[in-house]
Order: sequence, then C-alpha cells, then structure tokens
Amino acid sequence: MTAETSAPRRRRRTVRIRRALPGLLMLSPSIAAIGLFVYGLIFWNLRESVSGRHDEVSPFHFDKGRNYADLWHQSSWPPAVRHALLFTAVFVLGALLLGAFLAFLMDRGVRGEAGFRMIYLFPMAISFIASGVVWRWLMNPAPPERAVGLNQLFRKVHLGGLANDWWQDPHWGMAAMAVPAIWQMSGYVMALYLAGFRGVPEDLREAARVDGASEWKVYRYVVFPQLRPVTLSALIILGHISLKVFDLIMAIAGKQIITYVPAVATYVEVFDRHDPANGATIAGYLLFAVALLVVPYLVWTVRAERPR
Repeated sequence: MTAETSAPRRRRRTVRIRRALPGLLMLSPSIAAIGLFVYGLIFWNLRESVSGRHDEVSPFHFDKGRNYADLWHQSSWPPAVRHALLFTAVFVLGALLLGAFLAFLMDRGVRGEAGFRMIYLFPMAISFIASGVVWRWLMNPAPPERAVGLNQLFRKVHLGGLANDWWQDPHWGMAAMAVPAIWQMSGYVMALYLAGFRGVPEDLREAARVDGASEWKVYRYVVFPQLRPVTLSALIILGHISLKVFDLIMAIAGKQIITYVPAVATYVEVFDRHDPANGATIAGYLLFAVALLVVPYLVWTVRAERPR
C-alpha cells in the first residue's frame, strides 16, 4: 500500500471518529452506568452463585456450581418454582385476555374513550406495594362474621358461595395472588393492543367486508393475525414481570410458604438466613429464566428488522 492510497483512508477514518466522538461522549455516562450497575452486578452475582460462601464471613472459593444442583434438594425450593409457574400462567393469560378484550371494546368506538383509557391505565401508575396493601384488604380471608373486602361484598349481595380463602388457599393461593397483578397490568396490555388495532389499515377491513365477511370474521381473520408482534411483545413483558415478582407478594402475604416464590426466596436466603451463595444462585435461576424469554425475542426482532 502506497502513501498516496493510505492517506485518504486515514482522512476518512479521522472524519468518522470526529463525527462519532460527540455522540460517544454524550452516551459514555450511560454506558458506564449500565456496564457497572447492570452487567457488572450480573457478573458479581454469577460469581457469588458458584462460590461456597454460605455465610457472610467466609472467603470466596469455587464450588464448581454445586449450589445450582443442591438448591433442588431444599424442601422450600420446588414449591417456590411451582408457585411462580402458577402465578405466571394465570397472570400472563389473564392480563392478555382482559387487555385484548378492553382494546377490542375501545376499537369498536365507545363514548368517552379518552376517559376509559385513563381509567384503565391509571392502575399501572401505582406501585405494586401500594396496590398490594389495598388488595390485601380486598382479599382478606376472614370468616363470615369478620369478613371485609370482597368476601363481605359477596355476602351482602347474597353471593356468599363466592367467598374463599384467596391467597391463603394452599392449592390456588398463587392464582388469587395474580388477580391484583392482572388488574394493574391489563390497562398497559390494552394500550398495546389498541395501538395494534389502530395500526391495521382500514382498507383491509373494508376489503373483507366487501367479500361478505361478518364483523367477527374481520377481526378473526384480518385484524388479529396482524397483532402477533403485539402479542409477543406483551407476552415477553408480562412474563419477565411475573417471574421476578416480589413487592406485590410481600405487601399482601409477606414471607409465607403458601406464597413462596423465587424472588421472595432470594430475600429470605440473603437477609434472613445470611446465605449469600444460595441467594445468588436463586437470582441466577431468575436471570436464566428471564433470558429464555428475552433473548429469543431480541433475536427475532433483529432478524425481522434486517433488510431483505
């Protein structure tokens, strides 16, 4: 390579660096913060999870990942996983169905749509702690003579058969625990689906109607197939929220075995039992579970946006 050909390349490289430098300097604090407080803490947690530090004073020593296998021999861990799966199934399915139904009603053109949107979205602005305190009262499992909340309402409207133990039920307590989460997140799902409904071209709907399709068939065969990306996005968001739910459960039930989930187990291991290795191991399992949802979605998004 001669000096005549290398000089233009150096000039072009210098121009590119000068153009990228201001943006890089502007983003560098965020990049540093993400690198330290996200990926740095993930690395530290994974390092702690493969250590044998089952107290707060022992030095680090590598245990070859035995914590991940030994955790399944603890009596409280398998129920915690089952509770998390039950909560996730009820919460995700309930929020998707209710959010899609509310968006469908909005898309049909109800009066006062802006007001309804505000009402449905308002619960999302409330923290899980605040809503958990309210729903703890609403789902109070007290007997009929001391019933409050929903149980009292059922009794007064002569529907006492609907009264139940709610989150204290040993078999379906986590399904009841998902009710507040559905109430809080269904408005967000509604907003996603409503944007998807409004993004379907009206020409497609009119073409289906001209071909003789009923309004239900228009939605079933034309509109809803266009909403698969919206459904996938909502599924990913709700799924990762449900897997690491902590504050809602602590506000309603506390650290009870009936509502024991991995996020609560992490808190108990680290702060109550003073076992950082086990706490980090549970957090590692949560990280892997969330990655199983998020990573395929990111890969699919990158491939979908890649020009053909």
